[in-house]
Amino acid sequence: MRDGFHVVAIDAPGHGERRRSRRDQQWVDAMLRARDEDEPLAPIIAPFNGSLAERAVPEWQLTIDALQELPGIGAGAPIGYSGMTTASAIGIPLAAAEPRIRAAIFGGVFVYDAILEAARRVTIPIEFLLPWNDHEIDRDSGLALFDTFASEDKTLHAFPGSHFHVPTERIDTRFFTRQLGGPGSR
Repeated sequence: MRDGFHVVAIDAPGHGERRRSRRDQQWVDAMLRARDEDEPLAPIIAPFNGSLAERAVPEWQLTIDALQELPGIGAGAPIGYSGMTTASAIGIPLAAAEPRIRAAIFGGVFVYDAILEAARRVTIPIEFLLPWNDHEIDRDSGLALFDTFASEDKTLHAFPGSHFHVPTERIDTRFFTRQLGGPGSR
């Protein structure tokens, strides 16, 4: 627990210690080839991330169910979500589908139709991190995604560099305290 909050992280399907499916490995191989040959990544990443979100959103919902059954947490506990790149590709559809999530930090995500569709349904407060000089994720698509979020309470944090090097010291660490309550939120 930090700042009055409990924190949980789960690996996305095929990430961390979770084995990749054969199809996931094909997408990863194609992405690495495209990156090496300086070809567009979005045509590969859109279906790959969409598939990850389809599998991970129900896992996150089950995780939230289990957490809210724990004695120190309970059903009324405020829930926030934070993640960059792939975690945003999962988190945006999760926030659109899961009313228990009340605030989120997203960023550094490839923009494609399914992400835009999900963003139109995200109405919770968000903080959006935009890598300003990313050669893989262009800033215009990031700005378009930010504009697409239906939230009336949204903040854009642009930073120099790419989604590989997020300056964590620039992230607004008080965001969740303000949005979800906790020590120092009043």
